[in-house]
Amino acid sequence: MAQTIAQMFVEKVREQPDAVAQLSKDKQGIFQPISYNGLLRNVEAFAAGLASLGARRGDRIGLISDNRQEWLASDLAIVGMGAADVPRGCDATPKEISYILSWSGCELVILENDKQLEKVLGQKDAMPLLKAAILFDPPQAEIAAKAEAAGLTLHAFQDIVARGAEAELRQPGFYLEEVRKGASGDVATIIYTSGTTGDPKGVMLSHGNFLHQTRCFPEKFGLKTGHIFLSVLPVWHSFERVVQYVILQGGAAVAYSKPIGSILLADMQAIQPHWFPSVPRIWESIMDGINKNLRQMSPLLRSLFSFFIGVGESRSYFRNHLLGRVPEFTPRSRVLEIASSIIPFILLEPVWKIGDLIFFKRIKAKLGKRFLCGISGGGALPGQVDRFFDAIGILILEGYGLTETAPIIAVRERRHPVLGTVGPAIEDTEIRILDDKGESLPPGKKGHIQVKGPQVMLGYYKRPDLSAKVMLADGWLETGDLGILTFKGELRITGRAKDTIVLRGGENIEPVPIEEKLCESPYILQSVVLGQDERYLAALIVPKQEALVAWAEENGIAFADNEALTQLPVVKELIDAEVSDLISQKNGFKPFERIVKLAILPEPFQPGRELSAKLEMKRFVINELYKKQIKALFQK
Repeated sequence: MAQTIAQMFVEKVREQPDAVAQLSKDKQGIFQPISYNGLLRNVEAFAAGLASLGARRGDRIGLISDNRQEWLASDLAIVGMGAADVPRGCDATPKEISYILSWSGCELVILENDKQLEKVLGQKDAMPLLKAAILFDPPQAEIAAKAEAAGLTLHAFQDIVARGAEAELRQPGFYLEEVRKGASGDVATIIYTSGTTGDPKGVMLSHGNFLHQTRCFPEKFGLKTGHIFLSVLPVWHSFERVVQYVILQGGAAVAYSKPIGSILLADMQAIQPHWFPSVPRIWESIMDGINKNLRQMSPLLRSLFSFFIGVGESRSYFRNHLLGRVPEFTPRSRVLEIASSIIPFILLEPVWKIGDLIFFKRIKAKLGKRFLCGISGGGALPGQVDRFFDAIGILILEGYGLTETAPIIAVRERRHPVLGTVGPAIEDTEIRILDDKGESLPPGKKGHIQVKGPQVMLGYYKRPDLSAKVMLADGWLETGDLGILTFKGELRITGRAKDTIVLRGGENIEPVPIEEKLCESPYILQSVVLGQDERYLAALIVPKQEALVAWAEENGIAFADNEALTQLPVVKELIDAEVSDLISQKNGFKPFERIVKLAILPEPFQPGRELSAKLEMKRFVINELYKKQIKALFQK
C-alpha cells in the first residue's frame, strides 16, 4: 500500500497510464487533456529540474499560485522528491508572502507570474535565505532585471522542465527512486493559516494525513475512472488540495475553471463534469442566478415556479422522513415516521415530476448532463440554499473540517445524505462533544467539538507552544467549534468557540486586527467584527461620544441627546467613511476583509455584560444581546 501521495500517484499511473488526468484550456480556450502518463512525465522532468537547482529532500519550497495544471505537477514533484511545499494563493499580500517564506526558511519559490514576483521583490530584505524563483508565466525583461539586482535568480517553469527532461535522459529514474524513499510521516506541506495573534501559523501535514482521506472517498462516493471534477477553488487551501488527491486515487480527471459565473457555466457545458467541489458562496450565487432569471419571466411562470419549489420542499421533507434522512437529536419511532410520511410523499411525487419536466430539468442541464453531485466545504452551507437544491433534485454533500485535519473530519453520505448536518465522521475518525468543564456530552447536547484520527496534523511549524494548546496529550484535537451529534452519529455545527470568522466563500479572517485598526479612528471607541458563515463582514460600532459631540457642534448639527446623535444619517456617513478608509487595501487589508455594513450602538460595552473582568469582549454574549441589530446587518 502506498505510504506517500507520490507513491499513490505512481501506482495509479501504472494501472491506467492512458486515462485522462487533467483538462486545461489552451490559448484558444479549448480544453486539452493530459493523461496520467503524460502528467507523470511532466512531474519527473520538473523534479529533476528542481534537483539541478540544488533542491533536496527535507527542503521547504514556496508555491505561490492559483489553480492551473502546473500547480499539481509542481506539487507532485516537490512532495515526491521528499521536500515540502509552502503554498499560498495570488491574493496573498506581500507581507504574508514574506512571513511564510522567511519563517519556513524557503531558499526557492515557485510563482505564478510577474505580479507575484513584484510582491517578493518588495519584501526581499525580509527573506535573506531566498535565492531563486521559478515562474509559471515567463517573466518580462524589466522585472527580470529587478530580480537580478535584488540577488534573486529567475527561471521559467518550462526551462526547468526542459532541463530536467535532459537530465532524465542522461540518468533516468531520479524521481521514481526518490518516491520509493518516502514514508507516511514525512511532511508534505506547511499550510499557513491565521492565528489569534494575527500572525499565520504553519500547519504541518504529512503524506499520511492526506492519504487517510484519499482512501476513504473513491468507494464512498462511487468515484470511477473517467469521472471529471470541475476545479474552481484555491488549490492551496487544504479542501481543494485533498480533492485533487482524491481525484488521483480514484483515477478520475480534474478540469480547471474559474469561479466567475459566465466562465463557470460555459465550462460546465464544455466539460460536462460529474462532480463539482465548491464553497457555499458559489452555490448561493447559482441559486441567486436562478432567481434572477425567474424575475424576468412572466407573472404566471413565476407563480408556477414558486408553486413547484414549494412542492419540491414538501416532497423532500416527507421523503427525508420516509428514508430516515432527518437529524435525530432526540430518539424517534421509525414506524411512526414512515407511517406519517409515506402517503404525502406518494401524493407529491407525480406533482414534483411535472415541475421537474417544466423547470427543474432545465436548471440541472446548466450543470451538465453527467452531473452527479456537488460537494460543499470551507464554510457553512445556508439552510435555504441546501433546501432549494434538494427541492429541485440536485444533490449537495456538505462536509466539515479544518486545515489542521487535512481537512476532512465529516461529510454527508452520498447514499444517505442527512440535511442539516455535515454527516458522520469519516473512517477511523472519532468526534466527541464536551461541555465547558471538559465532560463528554451525549447526542443532542451542544458543546465543544474535539476530534481524533489519522488526519490530525503533525503540529504548527516551529510553534510547539501553539501546538500544545490544541493538540491534547491523549491524541484529541480541540477544533474551536461548537456542535451537536445526532443519535446516528451525524454532526451539526452550531458555531465557533474561537474568534476566527469563516465567510461562506471559505475565507478565514481574524477579527482582532480589524477591530484594533477601527479603533484608531478618533470617532470609534469599540468595535466588533461579524460575519461567521455570511457572505461579507459587518461591524457593531461604539462611537467616542465626546469626539462625536464635538464634531456635531463644530458642524452645526442639532441633536436631542447622545442616542439621537448616533442615529443621524450624517453620523452614519462619517463612521462609514472612517471605516472604509481604515479597512482598505492601502492599509494591508484584503478585499474580503472590508466592512460592508455597520450598526452604531449608543452605549459603550460594559464589564460584566459585554466585557469580561479583563475587559475582553464576550463575543457570544454580544451576539445574543444585539441579535436584532446583527440580523438586520445581513438581511438582503
